[in-house]
Amino acid sequence: MSLEQRINYQLNKVPGIKKYIKRGYQLAMYAISPKIKSEGNIERVSPNDSCEYFFGYYDKSPWDATGRYMLCMRADNTWSAPDPIGEAEIVLFDFNLNPNDKDYCRRVAITQTWNVQQGCMAQWLGPDFKSKVLYNDLRDGKYCSVILDIMTKEVRILPLPVYTVSADGKTALSLDFSRLHSLRLGYGYAALPEKTKGVALPDETCIWKMNIETGEVKPLLKYTDFAKFQPRPEMQVSGSVHKVNHIMLSPNGKRFMVLYRWFVGSRKYTRLITCNVDGTDMYVLNDDDMTSHCYWKDDEHIIAFENKKDGGAGYYLMRDKTQEYKHLWPQLSNDGHPSYCPTDNNLVVTDSYPNRARVADVKLLKDTDPEGKEMKVIARVFAPFKYDNDTRCDLHPRWKRDGSAVCFDSVFEGHRGLYVVNL
Repeated sequence: MSLEQRINYQLNKVPGIKKYIKRGYQLAMYAISPKIKSEGNIERVSPNDSCEYFFGYYDKSPWDATGRYMLCMRADNTWSAPDPIGEAEIVLFDFNLNPNDKDYCRRVAITQTWNVQQGCMAQWLGPDFKSKVLYNDLRDGKYCSVILDIMTKEVRILPLPVYTVSADGKTALSLDFSRLHSLRLGYGYAALPEKTKGVALPDETCIWKMNIETGEVKPLLKYTDFAKFQPRPEMQVSGSVHKVNHIMLSPNGKRFMVLYRWFVGSRKYTRLITCNVDGTDMYVLNDDDMTSHCYWKDDEHIIAFENKKDGGAGYYLMRDKTQEYKHLWPQLSNDGHPSYCPTDNNLVVTDSYPNRARVADVKLLKDTDPEGKEMKVIARVFAPFKYDNDTRCDLHPRWKRDGSAVCFDSVFEGHRGLYVVNL
């Protein structure tokens, strides 16, 4: 762990003053660092107007199966609030048209539920990934999800918002987006009050399963189910606050992973847990206090950024339902958002957070090259101070479905935009 990481770890214990110390350090380091706006074969695909364009998280592709269309979100302001109350637009880019054509960027929907990190979970619905779009919304005073046929304009409303959707388009898992808003700004929705507000460990459902074809909803797990499973002393401290986040279904849709987190004062603990899609066969895959961004390599392996007690901070490739793991690319000790190429099951794209010069990067690595000798940096971009803390713009690199390109969000031109690097 670097000196900066050690200092950051200690500052996490005093979040009230952390942002001020962090900002002072960033300003000082930026003042003495070389200035870079962007490097790499980067192409902006969003319009160059006064609006803010972004897609959201790194675990889905904004391209449809044909590569002709790209999903994107458009908003007026993404720097004032991490979970804004109000509407944002869902638009489609049509790459068969010239960017100057008025129909190149076409609005297809409006959502009332969105945040700056994950948008409204807008995504192409499987199994064809080209005719229907699914996104979260607020209708009739309730959070829900919407399936939109982009050709016929037919709309179907589902009773729950989605967090993760199976590749076959049949199953979705959901969580409490209001509690998520209360406990992790930038990832939940602010429009509706949290029903569990003030309850440290609710005896309430925290993960639901929804049949996308029928709309049937089944409660899967409660917060107390996680707290009682192979309990640690820290979980049982009076007043410790519990939540779940970052659910992701496996490629075959049979298991899912989830980050179970609890707070003792300002100290945060995280468990990476996997589970059958019916809520059975729960397994603690990592219990070393810190797990961050994860991705399924296949139905049996997960890559994650973790701080393992016997290996330190870095990327680890783990085998589900075992304690087998491999430390990858030891020179990368800072967090990022990794995902595997759809056409090369050893190729990973990931990113970094801004360094002391406020520059973040996108890089390609192979898990067959665990030393990272063949690492390639394909883009470097500047992050203005306007976008920071809870309203920061993470790059969240995502693959084109044929593996020929990567897209990411960035603010190096002064506002959020969507950018592509062709490989």
